[in-house]
Amino acid sequence: MQAAELPLAGVVVLDFSQFLAGPVAALRLADLGARVIKIERPVTGEIGRTLAFAGRWADEDTVSFHAMNRNKEAVVADLKDPGELEQVKSLVARADVLIHNFRPGVMERLGLDYASARALNPGLVYAAASGYGADGPWASRPGQDLLAQSVSGLTWVNGGDRPVTVGLSLADHLLSCHLAEGVTALLVRKLRTGRGGLIETSLLEGMLDLQSTVLTAHLNNPRAPSAPDRRPVPRDALTPGRLYATADGHLAIAPTSLTHLLQALTHQPVPSHATSPLEGAPGVLVSDGHGRDESWVAERLLTGGTAYWLEVLGGFGIECAPLRTLDELIASPEFAAIAMTQTVERPPAEPCGESLRLTTTRSPIRIDGAILHNHRAAPRLGAQGRLRGGADPLAEAREGRGGTGRGRQ
Repeated sequence: MQAAELPLAGVVVLDFSQFLAGPVAALRLADLGARVIKIERPVTGEIGRTLAFAGRWADEDTVSFHAMNRNKEAVVADLKDPGELEQVKSLVARADVLIHNFRPGVMERLGLDYASARALNPGLVYAAASGYGADGPWASRPGQDLLAQSVSGLTWVNGGDRPVTVGLSLADHLLSCHLAEGVTALLVRKLRTGRGGLIETSLLEGMLDLQSTVLTAHLNNPRAPSAPDRRPVPRDALTPGRLYATADGHLAIAPTSLTHLLQALTHQPVPSHATSPLEGAPGVLVSDGHGRDESWVAERLLTGGTAYWLEVLGGFGIECAPLRTLDELIASPEFAAIAMTQTVERPPAEPCGESLRLTTTRSPIRIDGAILHNHRAAPRLGAQGRLRGGADPLAEAREGRGGTGRGRQ
């Protein structure tokens, strides 16, 4: 798609956020056509430029920074300098969206809190992300993905009889989705009414939303973990989704009825007289109520290879898939078919230097059937100048060529 055809073309976003959740929310808006301008501190820039996953760097920035900040612009501003702060406020007055993930109180001290920003620009959509919400005993604590996973109860839900974290920044990425969703919703309202608005969310709220079905069940029928359910297992009960070892690898089996699973594993129907589908299958142990795997199922799967069980279970309509490493995934035809990567390029810092080219992921959505690609890499620190030097990245907006300008009062 051409840039002008993207749904958020003309929308100007000021990205004050750092590291992951906020920058990725802004990235999602950039993928949809918004013009995103990072506002960073002098010399060091935002912390994500130097905080590296696995210690990997490219062209003086971390690879993770490149992944989270492609297709953006960047200006430098010292928010403690009154003159530069006034220039930042001038940008706020003309932007459509502001995103930040500072701790509560930081933007208030700068005079860039929602009330102050709304006074500058009543049509502004103001997005604030935090660790644990704006109120409550943990409001002032820094937000961090592992801590949010842990305090939300997810580690026990994920591990069952022992705490297990998700090996990715799940809380941060979910927050980025919710924040971008809230921004786009308020932009729609702005087009209808001219009103801006405030969107707030937190790592903890995203983690609780992720567990909505588990929490709903527990809130309406709490049961002490020390009281296992030893009632007979009904014939149509669903097995929990589990990962199993096979003779040559591993297999994931989605939740399915115990009846169907045993039919597939024994290649024969379960006896009709059985009060539980587990009865009549020698050696099968009924779950003790904590979601533990039946030993017979695990032992049976060890008798065949992954490809064999994929064919057998698939023939019985049981949803399953092989476990893959990242190398196996990238080499797979499914990965090639979905075309999930793109190449971005950063121009050289010096006239005789070399451009940086990185392969990264693309936006995971399609618009009107088109995959969204962009080839601009993450910006260098202050690529669009320092505000102290008179840089004005929204000069075009004053001339009516940038930003929507709609809904301003």
